[in-house]
Amino acid sequence: MDNHQWQLLSKLPNVGNSIFAVMTQLANENNAINLSQGFPDFPISEKLISLVNKYMNMGYNQYSPMPGVLKLREVISEIVNKTYSAHYDPVTEITITAGATQAIYTIISAIVRADDEVIIFEPAYDSYAPAVKVNGGLVKYATLKQPDFSIDWEKFPALISSRTRMIIINSPHNPSGTVLSHNDINQLIRITRNRDILILSDEVYEHLIFDGLKHESLCRYPELASKSFVVGSFGKTFHATGWKTGFVLAPANLTAELRKIHQFLVFSANTPIQYAFAEFLEDEANYIHLPDFYQKKRDTFLKLIKKSRFKPLKCSGTYFLTLDYGDISDENEMDFAVRLTREHKIASIPFSAFYNKNNNNNLLRFCFAKTDETLEKAAKILCKI
Repeated sequence: MDNHQWQLLSKLPNVGNSIFAVMTQLANENNAINLSQGFPDFPISEKLISLVNKYMNMGYNQYSPMPGVLKLREVISEIVNKTYSAHYDPVTEITITAGATQAIYTIISAIVRADDEVIIFEPAYDSYAPAVKVNGGLVKYATLKQPDFSIDWEKFPALISSRTRMIIINSPHNPSGTVLSHNDINQLIRITRNRDILILSDEVYEHLIFDGLKHESLCRYPELASKSFVVGSFGKTFHATGWKTGFVLAPANLTAELRKIHQFLVFSANTPIQYAFAEFLEDEANYIHLPDFYQKKRDTFLKLIKKSRFKPLKCSGTYFLTLDYGDISDENEMDFAVRLTREHKIASIPFSAFYNKNNNNNLLRFCFAKTDETLEKAAKILCKI
């Protein structure tokens, strides 16, 4: 190979590997319990696996239609209508994607132009800002208030300008596990009314909400739904993150723009898996009990670490628990997370990775979507620290 080094001007000069990849690799290298990356370590439904095999054997192994298998879109439309009293046309307003991350990137690529401003609440999932920046957009950060990670609606309007193109929200929220309230929705309606601002609502944990709380999907609110892309994930819902299948709900005019990019990014998502999800979703028993299932996981983990020196923050959704280690160490989050992985054999995610300036608050995020055996082993380690 030619030794000449091309002087490539990076479009994302300050971006390295995702913190999830970094910590998972570190966990693997140190044979540590991996509570960092958000994936379950328990099996998915045998019925769902058999359905995928069924449709493979039936010959559904070629490209699906670009917007997704129609049967799946019809089932999603029915569920959304039943759950949120909202109608999305399966033909023109629902698109199946190769996971939620692809959906988010595609939406941003379709909407954000050079010098458009996008407001992101931080701590924020790490794919939002890079997607905005690589498309020439400018990110403005709204910092959530601690310790409850609530939105400061009094300060928020100051971030809006004539160049604000989009607001990205995420509820249930990764990494904090908080959920938006009805008041939050009313504030969002008030602030965006009569403004040419679109909303990207990341709702991949919509079925993972605890303590009897209701998911305030933007689908419920026509004024917001009319200018919103709502993103969902089957990977999160059915413990099948490696299948990379998600979806986007949006009005026809927004969906048309989304699909212009979607068709050239992946064209279509996995075909037999879409057919399998379509049949699996017809029985609501396959997803209706998810809040109880994961709340039990959360409560089990909380009980197991009760005698540790870590202080848990409130978790109302997702499958992540935030632990404050301020009584244990004054190390910064990344250093402490790395030391936990190497010395104590347990991997987490430092909260600083979710801030653009790597803010340190003595917080680590732990994934509790694990078997009870894994949680017991992890808790035993945490209680000894």
